[in-house]
Amino acid sequence: MVLDLVRAPSGPIREYTICICVIFTVLLFVSIAQKLFVNMTERYDCTECNNSLYGQKYILREAEPFCITCYDSLFSHNCEVCHDLIACTGKDLSYNGRHWHSECFLCFKCNKSLADRPFTTKDDLLMCTDCYSSEYSSKCHACLKTIMPGSKKMEHKGNSWHENCFTCNHCQQPIGTRSFVLKDSNNYCLSCYEKQFALQCVQCKKPITTAGVNYRDQPWHKECFACIGCKELLAGKRFTSRDNFAYCFDCFCQLFAKKCVACTTPISGLGGSKYISFEQRQWHNNCFNCKKCSASLVGRGFLTSNDDIICPDCGKDF
Repeated sequence: MVLDLVRAPSGPIREYTICICVIFTVLLFVSIAQKLFVNMTERYDCTECNNSLYGQKYILREAEPFCITCYDSLFSHNCEVCHDLIACTGKDLSYNGRHWHSECFLCFKCNKSLADRPFTTKDDLLMCTDCYSSEYSSKCHACLKTIMPGSKKMEHKGNSWHENCFTCNHCQQPIGTRSFVLKDSNNYCLSCYEKQFALQCVQCKKPITTAGVNYRDQPWHKECFACIGCKELLAGKRFTSRDNFAYCFDCFCQLFAKKCVACTTPISGLGGSKYISFEQRQWHNNCFNCKKCSASLVGRGFLTSNDDIICPDCGKDF
């Protein structure tokens, strides 16, 4: 902060009183002369060196007077470039706690004054925006012009854009901070990408924007690929199909699998399991047993009695 310089009153008391006597009446002279005598007899010294400030230039700091020499030694700063003292009679330009003479406040590259120009810093060195841009600023990937320091820019995979140049390749609207998709080196807002390139779900006819399911060369949303019976999601699970509809294992067995004559539960045949078929009737291997003694009849001869099957030994009793 540069303070105004003030000159203290000077000259002998007698000259002031005589001057006033010429102008004013005798009574007024006495009153004014008394006041001037009191004021001029009080000392008015530098707060630091105690030298009289009458007839000298001085600076007030927090209501305390300082001569020019003391003020500079106590409060003035040294120039960042030439390291000389920045006298209170000159301009002190400051930035981030550092100080310069106005004639030393120059661009590091072109040496032009920065006193009335925008500037920036690089490695603590002052640079005008023109020099900084040509040396360090990135070029816009779209318009190939310099992205000026302090302006907004968008970056993606090593490329930079002006904020208004970072646009959707289809609708040409600025993408800003919205989600986008890169395809064939072009940026697309999510809406345009879905309309132009995304697969459509066979079930709901809407674009598939996240991981989906491919079944019989047809794309599905994970949440759309479900059992036609119980609606359980089938992605990553065992399922089968009938008449082009997908079924979970349980629904398929309940609806279409043959039922075991003995236990009445479905015979799935999945996983390589075996079953016995006889006269339009089916049994699980472990259910194909003699009705009388419960011995397994798999691989053995058997007899029928009404709807029952019995082993030859038990058949002797009939």
